[in-house]
Amino acid sequence: MQLRNVAIVAHVDHGKTTLVDHMLKQAGTFRENEAVADRVMDSNDLERERGITILAKNTSVRWKNPSGEIVKINVVDTPGHSDFGGEVERTLMMADAAILLVDAAEGPLPQTRFVLTKALALGFPVIVVINKIDRGDARPDDVLNEVFDLFVDLEASDAQTDFPVLYAVGRDGHAMRKLDDPRVNLQPLFETIFEKVPPPKGDANAPLQIVINNIDHDDYIGRLAIGRVSQGTIKANQQVGIIKENAKNKAAIKVLNTFEGLKRTVTQEAQAGEIIAIAGIDDIDVGDTIT
Repeated sequence: MQLRNVAIVAHVDHGKTTLVDHMLKQAGTFRENEAVADRVMDSNDLERERGITILAKNTSVRWKNPSGEIVKINVVDTPGHSDFGGEVERTLMMADAAILLVDAAEGPLPQTRFVLTKALALGFPVIVVINKIDRGDARPDDVLNEVFDLFVDLEASDAQTDFPVLYAVGRDGHAMRKLDDPRVNLQPLFETIFEKVPPPKGDANAPLQIVINNIDHDDYIGRLAIGRVSQGTIKANQQVGIIKENAKNKAAIKVLNTFEGLKRTVTQEAQAGEIIAIAGIDDIDVGDTIT
């Protein structure tokens, strides 16, 4: 199975959470008879009330590429506001590229600039999606020029400024390579992610290294440490070392999860490149390294 890790970044209310809804639905993540709330990634009550993403969250879709191979796409939904800058930086460390979503009428706004700066500094290739082209005041050509100017202003590399562009109506689950293409589904987006997002680096046979990027909590299994396997392979029940700022500890991996759709799924092992959630280490914190 092939793997891709991509972060979605955008200004508040430019439609990224709605777009993720349709990615999940079109990838067959939900049963046909399953009731699904809108903006499923905004699971926090305050997020639903305000319509913004505050906490970074992980999900994944499985897509069959043109040659018939299954590609797992880990999608990280990032906060769109500079007030949560630390969360943005930690989240981007789990990805290898970014999807920049921009409103076809409003264009790139200050929070777009903030998060894009972080992604470009990491050397990420960026896929630009100009969303809401169905708006009456949409001006996609002008917005594309503004996005290009922003990349230049942020001193993006030549490779980064040669970004692929898609046009979308995220609310309806449509993406197109050209403005006048038929509006069918999100297949062009899935294809572009597969083509432009590099596979994760890391040797599955090297010594284990995982940097913890986020902490979550589960009512049944307690504290969850979320991070990306930088190298090596982690296994359930494995004894590991925890390197903290001023200490080194030992612990056991009680429960190992990967992300499948919106759910955490118990797994026996995960290799370099995969995003995982670990239960069983009570004193682990953001920034600690598992080895």
